[in-house]
Amino acid sequence: MHRSISRATGTAVAAATLAFLAGGTAAAHVSVDAPGAQQGKYGVATFRVPNESETASTTALTVTLPNLKSARTEPIPGWSAKVEKNEKSEITAITWTAEPGNPGVGPGQFQRFAVSVGPLPAAPTVSFPTKQTYSDGKVVSWDQPAGKDGAEPEHPAPSLTLAKGKADAADDHKVDSEAAGTSADDTDNTARWLGGIGLALGLLGVALGLGNVIRARQS
Repeated sequence: MHRSISRATGTAVAAATLAFLAGGTAAAHVSVDAPGAQQGKYGVATFRVPNESETASTTALTVTLPNLKSARTEPIPGWSAKVEKNEKSEITAITWTAEPGNPGVGPGQFQRFAVSVGPLPAAPTVSFPTKQTYSDGKVVSWDQPAGKDGAEPEHPAPSLTLAKGKADAADDHKVDSEAAGTSADDTDNTARWLGGIGLALGLLGVALGLGNVIRARQS
C-alpha cells in the first residue's frame, strides 16, 4: 500500500514538473501587450522579450510595424532605438540595440520595450514579426502565424487583438455642433427669404395704392 502511494506521488510530481517545464518553454517567446487597443486608434504596445539562451545575451530586437503614421519609443537606459520608414514616410520597423557597455538581456532575464503607435489597422488582429539577435550572432525570427486549428507554432509572431474603434466624445460634439450650425444657417436663410418676399409684397401693395389714388384724382 505504502509503495503504491509513493509511486503515485512520484508520478504526479513528475507530471507536474513536465507540465511546468512545458509551460515555461511555451511562454518563453517574444510577446506584445496593449490593453484597450482599438482599431484606427493610438495605443501603447509593450513587447516582452525573454532571453532563451543559456550562454548568450539578447543585444538587439527588430519589430516590424504595419506601415504606421506614428511610433514613439520609450527611453530605455543602455538601449538606442532606430525608426525605419518607407518612401511614404510610414513607419515600417523599429530596432532597439544595446549600447556599448550594456551587456543586453542576460540568461534568465527579460526586457520590456514600449512604444506608442497608431493609428492601428482597421482589422481584428495585427501581427508584429520580430527578430531577436544574440551576442553570439544567433538570430531568432518570431514571425510564424497561428495554425488553422489555433495551435501555437514554434516561433509565433507577437500579435494583438484589436477592439472596434469608438468615436471620441470630442468628435461627436464636433459633429453635433456642425449639424446644429447647419440647421441654424438653414433657418436663418429661410427667415431672410420670407422677410424679403414680405417686403416685396408690401412695396407692391404701396405701389398699387398710390396708383389708385392717382387715378382717382385724375378722374
